[in-house]
Amino acid sequence: MFNYVIDEDLVLKPLSTEHAREMFALVEHSRSRLRRWLPWVDGVTEQSHIISFIRNAASQSSDNGGFTAGLWIDGVMAGVIGYHAIDWHNRSVGIGYWLGEGYEGKGYMTSACRVFVDYALLELALERVEIRCATGNTSSRSIPERLGFVLEGVIRQAEKLPDGYVNHAVYGLLRSEWKLLG
Repeated sequence: MFNYVIDEDLVLKPLSTEHAREMFALVEHSRSRLRRWLPWVDGVTEQSHIISFIRNAASQSSDNGGFTAGLWIDGVMAGVIGYHAIDWHNRSVGIGYWLGEGYEGKGYMTSACRVFVDYALLELALERVEIRCATGNTSSRSIPERLGFVLEGVIRQAEKLPDGYVNHAVYGLLRSEWKLLG
């Protein structure tokens, strides 16, 4: 993936290790909010953890398993979006994302997800995109809902977070549905 300009404020860029310092600072700044919904946050205690994540994402990309990008708003890193491993046999993929504190509620992640859904369903010709998020995370849930995903069900105690287990809402979107929405 190359830099993708969504609008004058928002750009998606593939992550590289040169972004580790900025990404770690964003996690540090947003730690208390992020840890409420993301199990990996407490394990990221130094910049080397971010470097490992970026290298793993690059390896996944080189193996044709998807890619991960940073969101830059007005030249400042604001969050991350990526595909979970692409299931080529079943032609499906999940999308994961997070935004740093102060960037939520402005439509940035919805715009980034729209680009990732377009790419998955139209360019990669996958049949299905899935987004899972904690049922209590209304901000995260609003993204697939705005994009026309279907709530397919709830998985009970799907993920252990620092404050206990959370249920996951599972949203799915099929290529045929996305074309109708376009």
